Amino acid sequence: MTDRGTTAQIPHVAARDAAAVPLFDRRHTADQPPVPLDFRKVFDAHFDYVWHVLRRFGVAPNDLEDVTHDVFLSVYRKLDTFDPSRPLKPWLFGFAFHVASDYRRLGRHRREQVGEPPDRRDPAPTALDHAVTDELVGIARSALDALELDRRAVFILHELDECPMPEVARTLGIPLNTAYSRLRLARADLQAAVRRLRARGAL
Repeated sequence: MTDRGTTAQIPHVAARDAAAVPLFDRRHTADQPPVPLDFRKVFDAHFDYVWHVLRRFGVAPNDLEDVTHDVFLSVYRKLDTFDPSRPLKPWLFGFAFHVASDYRRLGRHRREQVGEPPDRRDPAPTALDHAVTDELVGIARSALDALELDRRAVFILHELDECPMPEVARTLGIPLNTAYSRLRLARADLQAAVRRLRARGAL
């Protein structure tokens, strides 16, 4: 298990002082400029969030740590593309989605996953967490895992991260109507997955 509390494990970050890299995470006005954040703080504050997003995208437990670092390496390389008028989490989500998509397409994920990923506290309880009891969390995750990846991305951003649909569409680079269509299909797929689990006696 790597030590997630340091940026030294991200190759290009170790070569320079990450604290000197500017980033912004809140909206601003002309008389109230954005408060700059550095890469080290973004990494420390949002590592767990990105880890949980990747887990919801089906990254294998033993790969979660490394793939999370891959996401932040991509973030580091694209710091200058961040729009300070946007919220930070959806921007990070976009990187996680693309890295997870590449990971799955390249077949790096294991067909058989041994054990559960190490326990991590989700940085923000979601509507899903409040809607189910502890013993049903695994069932809810199984149903979510059954969703097609593009639909799952819309569902996670809107339903779990409570991101407005226009921001969902912007994050994923899709038309707003497409985002709404994927959300509708994801909800239907999720209900079907739950019905299948019930039929198997899992609920």
